[in-house]
Amino acid sequence: MDTAQAQLMKKMMEDPQQNQQDINHFMKVYTFAQMIGKLEGLDDRTLDTLELAAIVHDIACPLCRRKFGKSDGRDQEREGMPLAREILEDIPVEDDIKERVVYLVGHHHTYSNMDGMDYQILLEADFLVNAGESEKYHRQLEAFRTNVFKTKTGLALLQAIYG
Repeated sequence: MDTAQAQLMKKMMEDPQQNQQDINHFMKVYTFAQMIGKLEGLDDRTLDTLELAAIVHDIACPLCRRKFGKSDGRDQEREGMPLAREILEDIPVEDDIKERVVYLVGHHHTYSNMDGMDYQILLEADFLVNAGESEKYHRQLEAFRTNVFKTKTGLALLQAIYG
């Protein structure tokens, strides 16, 4: 973890809108994303982008719960982009990385047209965690194994954790 990731985690944890479950979720997604990214051989820049996106991917969940009474994926994507852009303002990374993170936040529940390994791995890491936290996702294991997971590491983790 570098300084930018540590600063962003701290900001997310200090946000009074985030609860313990939200924090635990993004920490688990971050860990899986980092592991998959490293084992899949991502270059440093792509890995940094992935890690930052994993930290903030669900930034809109508290807002969505307040606004809509739930945090559906499409609402998270739409509401999350401006929140991600705002929280990244003073994080010391290049603007193009920030914009890619915002893009990933705005697409982390879109399972088509995945344009990059950072996107692919974020979806895989988020699903690995969601399947353990939600019966809805757990029931979708086979569909995700067949249609979403593409990395060797992600597939191996899916098999190891869920059979």
